[in-house]
Amino acid sequence: MAEATAPPQGAVPQAGRRKRVYTQLWFWVLVGIAAGIVVGLLAPGFAKQLKIFADLFIQLIKVVIGPVIFCTVIVGIASLGNLARAGGLALRALGYFFVATIIALFLGLLAGNLIAPGSGFQGQPSQAQIDAATKSVQTGGQESGLAAFLQNELFPTSFLQPFVDNKVLQVLVLAILTACSISFLSTRMREKAVAAIDGIAKVIFGIIKIIMWAAPLAAFGGMAFTVAAFGASSLANLGMLMLTFWGTCAFFVVVVLGTVSAWAGFNVLKLIRLIKDELLIILGTSSSETVLPRFLTKLESAGASRQSVGLVIPTGYSFNLDGTCIYLTLGALFIIQAGGEQLGIGAQIGLATLMVLTSKGAAGVTGAGLVTLAASLQAFGGEFFSPEAIAVGIALIVGIDRVMSEGRALTNAIGNCVATLVIAKWSGELDRERLRAVLDDPSLVEPDMELHHGGGPEEPTAAEGRHSAVPEQPTAEAADGARREPAAH
Repeated sequence: MAEATAPPQGAVPQAGRRKRVYTQLWFWVLVGIAAGIVVGLLAPGFAKQLKIFADLFIQLIKVVIGPVIFCTVIVGIASLGNLARAGGLALRALGYFFVATIIALFLGLLAGNLIAPGSGFQGQPSQAQIDAATKSVQTGGQESGLAAFLQNELFPTSFLQPFVDNKVLQVLVLAILTACSISFLSTRMREKAVAAIDGIAKVIFGIIKIIMWAAPLAAFGGMAFTVAAFGASSLANLGMLMLTFWGTCAFFVVVVLGTVSAWAGFNVLKLIRLIKDELLIILGTSSSETVLPRFLTKLESAGASRQSVGLVIPTGYSFNLDGTCIYLTLGALFIIQAGGEQLGIGAQIGLATLMVLTSKGAAGVTGAGLVTLAASLQAFGGEFFSPEAIAVGIALIVGIDRVMSEGRALTNAIGNCVATLVIAKWSGELDRERLRAVLDDPSLVEPDMELHHGGGPEEPTAAEGRHSAVPEQPTAEAADGARREPAAH
């Protein structure tokens, strides 16, 4: 155990050296956000055109999301050489996601009933908002239900199409099938296959390193557009809904996720400090997909095993959307209240139960929550949500959806990071000594982040110590010993 953990511990003094603030990504993202706010307020007409920067950045990141997930999941599962162990990890993750989804949905219901942000609403949507809402309703009105989810969202129609369409769940299914196939090979062939795919993953992370230099520019463009398009005058009308939503998300993170984190032996606020760079990028781009590759590297560097990170993070992006769940039930109650109606407790429970299913597969990109809300209300149907009422209700909140989308994306991201560490600890796949050191000193992960994502001078020796699992741990038994023994402290 001492030999297995010695290399990263030996690299701590070098890794812990402080970098100048202007060389770090989070500083330039903050500069981009501040500049975007100023431009959005002073030159709104020009600022609206800057959204292209955020859109292009998200588009480039989405190009590599599928390959990153595919390679990471394969290496995580196949390097184990033990499908039963990987299956147990997946079942724990799905069980955790199910419980978290229920808590988030009912927390949204509770906030909606206690604060009633839609009561006494007098505003009327503009024609532009109605047109945008009608588009969301039409998109959400596509075939839904368990059978449609399995056929259209979960299982692919070809091997390459999920990568073309960026369907995370379908890529995950293909990766699991491929990993299972590799696991059935002889030990020598399996190690060669895993090493080859791990090499491809390093090339993809090199592409991400180049793309990430554009993150501050993307944050600048996204924030400038948000401020220009939805300035103070338009946001004030629905301020109570936004405050209720953001307050509920904050309560979920601090109280619910804080309690779960404490049970797992770490502090959620320290975790947020660790991932502050990624959260700032999300705040600027309003998309949690932009930082998925960075989460994969950072959480593994923080002590979670590669197989835990490789399975939980990609799956969580479709099955563990805590912020989206809060938004769904709170938004539904707001629409009912804004129309001067009330929804009984029994009907609310029925709606939340339906949303347990409809919330799955929602992407972490701006606008997906709005479409999922429209789909959920249409699926519930009946006297409460006629097509006309849905269109008007969605139109009321479409103007502030981007601001609420940032809250959804931030909460989803924090929830998935907590889930990864909790499930890793639950499965005996967490180096708790390493996690404790990283949370106390986040600079310890900088060599790994610089190696895979850029942002400063590279220190390949220290970084490779944690990301060369295949060559250094050629057998499943060695991997087991290196990861499981620290969890017994």
